[in-house]
Amino acid sequence: MRLGVFLPNWIGDVVMATPALRALRKHFGPDAHLVGVMRPYVAEVLAGERWCDETVVYAKRSASGALSGRAAIDRLRAARLDQILLLTNSFRTAWMAWRSGAPRRVGIRGEGRGWLLTQRIKQPVHPATGVRWASIATYLHLAEAVGCPAEPPRLELATTPADEQAADAVWQRLGLPRSSDVVVFNTGGAFGSAKNWPVDHFAELARRIVVERDLPVLVNCGPKERDTARAIVAQASDPRVKGLANERELPIGLTKACIRRARLLVTTDSGPRYLGIAFERPVVTLFGPTDPRLVETKYERETCLSLGLECQPCMKRACPLGHHRCMRDLTVDQVYGAVARQLDAARIERVA
Repeated sequence: MRLGVFLPNWIGDVVMATPALRALRKHFGPDAHLVGVMRPYVAEVLAGERWCDETVVYAKRSASGALSGRAAIDRLRAARLDQILLLTNSFRTAWMAWRSGAPRRVGIRGEGRGWLLTQRIKQPVHPATGVRWASIATYLHLAEAVGCPAEPPRLELATTPADEQAADAVWQRLGLPRSSDVVVFNTGGAFGSAKNWPVDHFAELARRIVVERDLPVLVNCGPKERDTARAIVAQASDPRVKGLANERELPIGLTKACIRRARLLVTTDSGPRYLGIAFERPVVTLFGPTDPRLVETKYERETCLSLGLECQPCMKRACPLGHHRCMRDLTVDQVYGAVARQLDAARIERVA
C-alpha cells in the first residue's frame, strides 16, 4: 500500500491529527509507504515522529521552485500512490490529490470539491445539537473510512535532539532550573487578536505564581509575538519571570522542547495548547471566541476556562462588538485558581 495523507495547516489541527496518523501506521503496517503532504512548518511540528516514510512539503504562495504546488504534484505522481486521504477540507488540496493520479481519493465533501474525490465523506455532526464533531474525532472518522479500526484520541508528539539542545541553551542563558519546575505561558496565536488574554492579566498572573508558588515563569512566543512577550516580562517586573522574545531564532522545535519540560502550561486556545497535551503536561486553557466543543481533546489534565457569555463563541479573529469581554473579563483570580489546583494535583501525583 502506498498512501498519501494531506495534513491540516494549523499547528493545533496537525497535533489533533496525530491519532489518525497513528491509526494509519498501525493499520497498514511497516511495509506500507506513507507519504505526508504538508506545509513546511507542519513538518517541524511532526519532527521526531516516524509515522510518515516520506514528506512532501509545499507553500501556498510559492508559484515556482521546490515548494510550489506543481513541484508537490510532480513528487506525488512519482510516488505512484494507491490512495490519498485528505484531512484537509480545501478545494486546492483536493485538486492536488486529483492531479497526483492516485486512483482513490477520500475526504470530506464540500467546498465544491466532491467531483475530485472518489469517496466523499459527509461531515459528521451531533444529532442533538447539529454541531460538527471535534477535529480529533473527525480525523479518526476519516481514518476509519480507509479501513483503520478505532483508535484512542490521545495526542502524541516527540522532540528531536536539536530541539532539546536549543532548549538546554535557553535554560542556561536564562538561569532556569534544570528540573521541570518552570511554568510556561503561551500568550497568543496566529488566529487573531480575539484569542489573546490581556498583557496586564498575564503579568499579574506571573507575579502571583513566582511569589505564591516560588516557581519561575517562562513566556513563550512566536516571531510575531515578541513584543507581547517582552511587555509581559516588563510589567511582571520580577527577575524570575523570563521570556523567549530576545532569542535570535524561535523555531517550533524550541517551543516543543520548552513545553515538554514545563511543570504547567497556561495558554490561549492556540497551537501550543495541543503541544502541552501531546506531551502530557498539565494545561490551563483560556477560551474566548472559539467553541471548546470543536477542539475537545478529552485530556484529563487540562482545565478549560470560558465565561460562557451570550456572544461566545463568535469564531471571529477580532471581537466584532469591540469590547473583547470574553477574554478581558476572565480574571486573574479565576485563572490563578485553576493554576493552583493543577499545581497541587501535580504535586500530589509526584509524591504518590
